[in-house]
Amino acid sequence: MSTDLHLHLPDLLSAQLVAAHEAGYYDSEEELVAEAVRTFLAARPDVRVAAACRLYERGTVSLEKAAELAGLNSVAMKQALHERGISRVAPESLAETETLARAALRSSGRSA
Repeated sequence: MSTDLHLHLPDLLSAQLVAAHEAGYYDSEEELVAEAVRTFLAARPDVRVAAACRLYERGTVSLEKAAELAGLNSVAMKQALHERGISRVAPESLAETETLARAALRSSGRSA
């Protein structure tokens, strides 16, 4: 899924973006921006967790997907949601719920 996003960058930053593309480092300016965002999220786990919580709150992603995006296990993701006052409404499918339950049992030392 791709979304059009219109950014207004400071002149020098915009010039650097165009120059990196022109120098052949990226097939497009969009590719450079996408890599920059991925790198930023990798470097800032706090932003990664906050974004995953917002996506979950909006119903955009399931708990399992939010945990994956945040780089957390399901228990830590539930705690992150709780800390932000985000209630869980269980938009997960039955299969996702079963997967989460099996993972929770395994992590607690019990068999699934």
